[in-house]
Amino acid sequence: MATGAGLIKEGENGRGLKSRWYPKTLARRIREINRLKDRLTFVEVDGFKLIDEHKADRDAVFYIDPPYTLAARRLYAAWQIDHSKLFRLMSECKGDFLMSYDNTEEVAKMAAKFGFQSRPIAMKNTHHAKMTELLIGKNLDWLPGNR
Repeated sequence: MATGAGLIKEGENGRGLKSRWYPKTLARRIREINRLKDRLTFVEVDGFKLIDEHKADRDAVFYIDPPYTLAARRLYAAWQIDHSKLFRLMSECKGDFLMSYDNTEEVAKMAAKFGFQSRPIAMKNTHHAKMTELLIGKNLDWLPGNR
């Protein structure tokens, strides 16, 4: 993470953990992960290499939350990634995936270029401002409002 962005001790504007997550939401997510822990595998590796290793596996499912194109520089020390390469790799995957991304015209065009569906979804930032981000996948018909 970038200096001052989400570090537990300081966080953005000295807000610590609250600068990126809300305590009740974080606690609920930790409990849910604990409930599913036998079905999940977390690894700390280069994401591109991991995708490449498992792209032929129809049972591999990816959730991808890359550094967003707009806020990444402010939030992460290692914020530069090859977004086109990520989309190309995901187009080669036999299994399914879900990506969350900035809701920008550039990202929507990239998703369409690789034959993916994208849908804006509501979210709130740390200042409680209502915004949207994009969910991207091979088939998003399961999302509410798409049926």
